[in-house]
Amino acid sequence: MSRILIKLGGTLLDSPASRDSLAAQIAGIPGEVVVVHGGGKQMTRYLTERGVESRFVNGLRVTTPETVDALLKVFAGSVNHELVASLNRAGAAAVGLSGLDALLAEAEQMDPALGAVGRVIRCNPALLEVLTAHRYVPVVACVAGDRQGNVYNVNADQMAVACAIAFAATQLVFLTDVDGVRDASQQVRPVLNAAQSRELIAEGVATGGMQAKLEAALTALAGGVAEVRIAPGSAPNVLERVLLGESLGTRMVLGEACAV
Repeated sequence: MSRILIKLGGTLLDSPASRDSLAAQIAGIPGEVVVVHGGGKQMTRYLTERGVESRFVNGLRVTTPETVDALLKVFAGSVNHELVASLNRAGAAAVGLSGLDALLAEAEQMDPALGAVGRVIRCNPALLEVLTAHRYVPVVACVAGDRQGNVYNVNADQMAVACAIAFAATQLVFLTDVDGVRDASQQVRPVLNAAQSRELIAEGVATGGMQAKLEAALTALAGGVAEVRIAPGSAPNVLERVLLGESLGTRMVLGEACAV
């Protein structure tokens, strides 16, 4: 049976129509499915409404104690439960989780200058195994913890990769707000192997968020995930098309030869 892990960017979940469309698609997927989501846009809005400025260092949100409180309320609270509600309405049996639950994602502090920003050092897939075996859809917010009870803000792509590897997913799908991975001529590359992905990073073609996504995808491939797809989440029936093998977005594989 196929095991699919789907990572949803927070931008795709900000609109009820987009959220409901994706939920309906996820509910129709056969096999075992895990969803990991972000929520950075919603977090920034929540903090701004309360007069708290968001600070970023190398793309990572500096996470102070008051930001941790917002992290739990937004990522593990409203964003997570709105998605769970949409999935349930679409006929799935969704269960809202974060990395804190049963230490699904165990983390350590990345850099004291960033505050409570963590990197996942261990993922325990037992909870995912139990839930998916009984046809539930785990919906995981990108919040992690440690054995001392600390709470960490974790990059959602890195959370998705850690869960995909531990869960032994056959496919990891990043649904984003871009069409795919573009090369130096700004053309979307339909297929990339690991070496070609590293070239795009080394040559400065893939930078910022796309560089981070490629590096996350490379970690997933090295960890045993057979295929990673970076695809536009707003495309009609995107998940059905991706899972049926349509050339939509960019398909990443470890070593398969592909045209430049």
